[in-house]
Amino acid sequence: MPQEEVIQRAERDKREGKSASTQAGEFVREEMHHVREGKHGARSPQQAIAIGLSKARRAGVKLPAPKRGKTSDRTRRQALHELSRGRFSRGRMPSKRRSRGTLRALQREGHSAASPRALGPHARSAARRRGRRSLHSAAVKAVRTKGRAGLRAAARKAVRTRAKHRKAA
Repeated sequence: MPQEEVIQRAERDKREGKSASTQAGEFVREEMHHVREGKHGARSPQQAIAIGLSKARRAGVKLPAPKRGKTSDRTRRQALHELSRGRFSRGRMPSKRRSRGTLRALQREGHSAASPRALGPHARSAARRRGRRSLHSAAVKAVRTKGRAGLRAAARKAVRTRAKHRKAA
């Protein structure tokens, strides 16, 4: 069950006219915190994100199911099911046995799925799928929001990375 403040933040995003994916981002962020603090694990960053999106849909965020061909039919059906659950059956209690089983399974997974090291490659591959222009605008925004110290650190890292690639070639 998502925490009350997460639902409130998502509702505030909705009132401000932000997109459904931005609203759902609050739930994904909560999920990443859960994995990091050890409440449960995840097999991959994608799984942690999927859990967050599922919670968002069930909480009433109007996030559409992925288009046909983007994911498996099973995932699509599940997303449609969660959307309808969020719309119509808010008051139903979840099954104790089922939620306990799910939590136990997730507790057996590792916690590195929410680490910056795991999220970095995922973010880059997702940006590549969106295209070069999107990647560029994200980088420009990062520069704007990083601040002076962040920019210096990024420049140092870029130098190290370039040097490493030169040695490999």
